[in-house]
Amino acid sequence: MELNIVCIPGDGIGPEIVAEAKKVLNKVASKYGHVMNFKDILMGGASIDVHGVPLTDEAIAQAKAADAVLMGSIGGDTNTSPWYKLPPQNRPEAGLLKIRKALNLFANLRPAYLYEELAAACPLKEEISKAGFDMLIMRELTGGLYFGERKTVEENGVRKAIDTLTYDENEIRRIAIKGFEIARKRRHKVTSVDKANVLDSSRLWRAVVNEVAKDYPDVELEHMLVDNCAMQLVKDPAQFDVILTENMFGDILSDEASMVTGSIGMLSSASLNDTKFGLYEPSHGSAPDIAGKDIANPIATVLSAAMMLRYTFDLDKEADAIENAVKQVLKDGYRTGDIMSEGCVKVGCRQMGDLLAERI
Repeated sequence: MELNIVCIPGDGIGPEIVAEAKKVLNKVASKYGHVMNFKDILMGGASIDVHGVPLTDEAIAQAKAADAVLMGSIGGDTNTSPWYKLPPQNRPEAGLLKIRKALNLFANLRPAYLYEELAAACPLKEEISKAGFDMLIMRELTGGLYFGERKTVEENGVRKAIDTLTYDENEIRRIAIKGFEIARKRRHKVTSVDKANVLDSSRLWRAVVNEVAKDYPDVELEHMLVDNCAMQLVKDPAQFDVILTENMFGDILSDEASMVTGSIGMLSSASLNDTKFGLYEPSHGSAPDIAGKDIANPIATVLSAAMMLRYTFDLDKEADAIENAVKQVLKDGYRTGDIMSEGCVKVGCRQMGDLLAERI
């Protein structure tokens, strides 16, 4: 198969971790008889430096023409970078919002899996972590509070900010369908998270999810309020399979879930539209303080590449090969600094990429 992949190295550690993901993908291609065509485009601060904007229309067109997009990370130090002296619409993160909207990437998938070898890094009590967990947070990505109308006004000499949370039933239905479809490939359980005791948008969310659930009688559905879900993630994460939720709740809960794994450097993500197209990226940020030092953990980006093979190209065997390589490297005792523990061998970003490629 010929795979046409647009890569967005981005900022900070982005170029380093994307390079290692490419290395692993090229090894997969060599072993399984595929052709990988990579094309790099600029986004975020790297695009601002060259074009003056975080994402150009030409870059969007190139992304649309590809089969999938593999991204590193964008952004810099918000306190010191000149990018954050620009108006909000011209800052690095605006490029990410723009590409999500342009590519109609409405479904964000963030797995949170506790590797047995990294159980000691889990911040939860041992009696909780020993049960392990393997969940996937399905977050609606293009609606809700982040994309609603917003303004700041002055009334009677007092500044007032207004952000609008809006969802229609079609936006909810399409993400719910994705959630139930993914659950069918996993353990057949969906936990829909909302704030239906307070918000009208959540009451509509719950009603539409119930309607969709009727088409998936083999999938168990439960509803959970977001504050309870936040508590349950640290009390009993093993109970979750697919967590289905709206944009802001998903943003917060997925970061919480990432930290109970022990390191955000291990967590992949995918953003999908209503076709096979997707944008794949690690859940972590650009970590500008360690950029260029060859100490970043590339595993989250490599696992994002595995998700790309699975969800865009339906190459499950190849995706399994990458995921098994990660497990083997950890079992063999190799660690980057963020997941280092006593008795293990500390390696850098490039060496970790080499070790993963060797085990494909």
